[in-house]
Amino acid sequence: MDTHICKTVPIEYNQVVNAYRKVRKGGKAAGIDNESWDKFDKNVEGNLYVIWNRMSSGSYHPQAVREVEIPKKDGKMRKLGIPTLRDRIAQQVVKDYMEKRIDRLFHENSYGYRPLKSAHQALEQVRRNCYRQDWVIDMDISKFFDEIDHGLMIKAVEHVMEEQWVKMYVERWLRMPVQKQGGILQPKGGKGTPQGGVISPLLANLYLHFTLDVWLSKHYPQVNFVRYADDVVVHCTSKAEAEKVLEAIKGRLAEVKLQMKEEKTRIAYCRDYRRKAEHDVVKFEFLGFSYQPRARKSQRDGKSFTAFAAEISQSNQKRIREVIREVKLWRNTEEEMSSIAKPLNAKLRGWIAYYGKYSIRSLRNTLMMIDRKLIKWLRRKHKIGYRKSVAKLNMIKQANPALFYHWKMGYC
Repeated sequence: MDTHICKTVPIEYNQVVNAYRKVRKGGKAAGIDNESWDKFDKNVEGNLYVIWNRMSSGSYHPQAVREVEIPKKDGKMRKLGIPTLRDRIAQQVVKDYMEKRIDRLFHENSYGYRPLKSAHQALEQVRRNCYRQDWVIDMDISKFFDEIDHGLMIKAVEHVMEEQWVKMYVERWLRMPVQKQGGILQPKGGKGTPQGGVISPLLANLYLHFTLDVWLSKHYPQVNFVRYADDVVVHCTSKAEAEKVLEAIKGRLAEVKLQMKEEKTRIAYCRDYRRKAEHDVVKFEFLGFSYQPRARKSQRDGKSFTAFAAEISQSNQKRIREVIREVKLWRNTEEEMSSIAKPLNAKLRGWIAYYGKYSIRSLRNTLMMIDRKLIKWLRRKHKIGYRKSVAKLNMIKQANPALFYHWKMGYC
């Protein structure tokens, strides 16, 4: 594949090829044109040439995004906007171009969807901030991606990008309607960038960089904050300061046409062995972890103390148990145990890599559900009692300790 073709306009053919390689690794869901990757790849060079030719001449026009709904942890549905494969590639081209030029401008405490930044880094910074400052504003922005104002978004793009073609394509993507599940095309109405779009996380970061990060740093330099996309926690030294900053943030969000979700926003006290005051709220959740007072033992003298620490949240423990429970092979005793391990191990690797970053006790207790299910499965398969099933499982663990990933990693 020739990646050295170029035109006299800013977009080169190799940029489209590189964008394709990145997007190809991602989701397989088709857009409104129902084009699959298998179909696209049958004429991949020709298709990429068409995308490049149109983008480089300014004649590329995206199609509407296809709306799909996925369940949220609270039981409600989250709406995603799925672009066509070609639009994903085009968005990746512009995202790559913008990101190289503007990522360095973003605040150091912005961690979401950025090169060399991660959720674990954000979690660690929150841990350090909680040790230094006693109060936390745990805030939730209501329907953030759906409410991004297009006018303010374009102003932010213009502020950091001189290239008119970048603004042109961003405007086109913002204006694209959404195809509802009934097939009806719904205009955006001047707001919203769909979750599911390749460029949406970068645009979201840019929007909140100016509307929140820069504003907080200018008007409240004494507070610390950590932001991962639209998940934000703000650290304060006193309850009075936290209440004042929270009210100011509400006002600021209203100025930029956003709104705080009141029922999910709270001020929490970081209670531990040093900070023993009473407060109604002494926990908050961030990126799947719950920060709260927890019993710990000193590594120095073995004495117990109370730390304000992070572990996997109860809601995510419940979600993992539901996934384990839904494995279809638990009742199929004709299969071998390896057939049960195969679908679970990919998930176990992800859970352990992410949630095992901090205290593993809660995660271990959650994953022990697998062993309990295996004991029941062995009882049915071999028609033996509980004790013999436990003994048999222990023998299998000794003979094949890597059969299940949580066994291999010591979560048993």
